[in-house]
Amino acid sequence: MRIEKPSHELSVGEIISQSFRLYRARFILFFLPFLVAGLITGIFVSTLLWYLPLPSPPPSGASLTIVTQWFWDFVRSLIAIAVLLGIVSVPISAITTGMIVKCASDILEKGNSTLKEGFSFVASKLVSLAGVTIITGILTIGGLFLFYVPGIIFMIMFFLAVSAVIIEQKGVFESLGRSRKLVSHRWGKIFVLSLIIGFIPFTVGWIASSMSAPFGNARWIVDSVITAFVTPILPIATTFLYYSMIAREALRLPPPPPPFL
Repeated sequence: MRIEKPSHELSVGEIISQSFRLYRARFILFFLPFLVAGLITGIFVSTLLWYLPLPSPPPSGASLTIVTQWFWDFVRSLIAIAVLLGIVSVPISAITTGMIVKCASDILEKGNSTLKEGFSFVASKLVSLAGVTIITGILTIGGLFLFYVPGIIFMIMFFLAVSAVIIEQKGVFESLGRSRKLVSHRWGKIFVLSLIIGFIPFTVGWIASSMSAPFGNARWIVDSVITAFVTPILPIATTFLYYSMIAREALRLPPPPPPFL
């Protein structure tokens, strides 16, 4: 049975149910990119922590000098790992998320899609996707450090920026502006949706971390493989939300004419 593009604004429950329905119908199409991305990222993190291990904490009763030295060594190592991980994970995340949005969009628009078509299209939009991912990530993470609220606002405001890049083929700042317009007057709804679809991979990831602890550094590979089963739900749901907001936009009544016409 073909899954149709939304013709009206969907509720949060409808978006989630339709997303799971599409995921089950085309499981391999959506799962495979995240599996490959998870393996690459997991292997990279494991290798990175093997060559750049975080310094062990000083023993109890250590002098202030030793504790201070350990702290700054820890911070330097953490920054180096974060930078290297960001260099690898940002383009991988942009490509994978973009592919899922493209494939979901093609299925809703045309009834079918392939990974080859999705990858070829996303590769041509990689600069815009990476730009949107970096800007949104910086603003959201930076905002979360400022008492959480600004980060949540930025997350909601730019929730559909990747969809605008892929589906409407807009540039970085055009996509950010387009997302802000589409989510207007639906901030609470998008916040609830993001909590629900974000809770699923978070919970699975937490369970995976508990199960993979005995594997040492290799646990990052195990975690990535397990979470790959549920991560596609986020970009699929984002695609349904995008078309839902487009339907809402199309059904809006035109503004009233000037009073003297």
